[in-house]
Amino acid sequence: MITTQQAQTLAGTTVHGSDGAKIGKVGQVYLDDASGSVEWVTVHTGLFGTKEHFVPVADATTSGDGLSVPFTADQVKNAPSIDAEGHLDPQEEEALYRHYSLDYATTGTTGTAGTAGYADTDTRGTAGYADTDARGTVGHDTSGPTTDDAMTLSEERLDVGTERREAGRARLRKYVVTEQQTVQVPVSREEVRLEREPITDANRGAALSGPDLSSEEHEVILTEERPVIATETVPVERVRLDKETVTDTETVTAQTRHEEVELDDAGTTTRGTTAGTDRDRDVL
Repeated sequence: MITTQQAQTLAGTTVHGSDGAKIGKVGQVYLDDASGSVEWVTVHTGLFGTKEHFVPVADATTSGDGLSVPFTADQVKNAPSIDAEGHLDPQEEEALYRHYSLDYATTGTTGTAGTAGYADTDTRGTAGYADTDARGTVGHDTSGPTTDDAMTLSEERLDVGTERREAGRARLRKYVVTEQQTVQVPVSREEVRLEREPITDANRGAALSGPDLSSEEHEVILTEERPVIATETVPVERVRLDKETVTDTETVTAQTRHEEVELDDAGTTTRGTTAGTDRDRDVL
């Protein structure tokens, strides 16, 4: 059972499911009209926490890292969609109990949503009645027991992060290409050439060594070069894949809520927003 003292610290804490998985963050605390005990909390889910779901806390427990409920994340996210602003109707409450497989007949009714840990003590539904409670504070807090003479206004702010996912794959592959190459190759060959020399004292002996008249043949072998083609494989370069990170800027848009105060004084209504806040923000 969550006490009202514990409920005062629940807003904004993390809610974990029965399997230990993170479901979202606590938004508002709902109290029982009759007993003032904590009966429901709303949980912000979704990428930017824009969805809000009711979760019963009768069997919930608190710990250093937040609130643990005996339900799965799917059970919470699939709960009936109910406007979290205001008072739970009996029909809405009964639908929620059916969804979580709880016995509605043994439960009470739920009070107006207010500050965490405050029990409903007045059913008029409007803050600011000019009465004084036992503590001597002017006014009566209809969303819980009187605390001080001020009302706290809150607002939602975007908590934007990033997640890394696979965007594509690159593969390096090599294949064989056949191409025609033309190379100029110098070649040489032998040709026959007839040389004549006169009879001199130096060659006279060779000239007169044979018969005076005869028929003879003299043969010379001629050679030539022809191109010979062969191939060899040699490494020419190395290629590898590498990655680099490129940073871009994207603009995201989401809805946020804030609280405004309205003063109803003798038929004159004055409205205002949370003090000191800039309503226009750029989200990167």
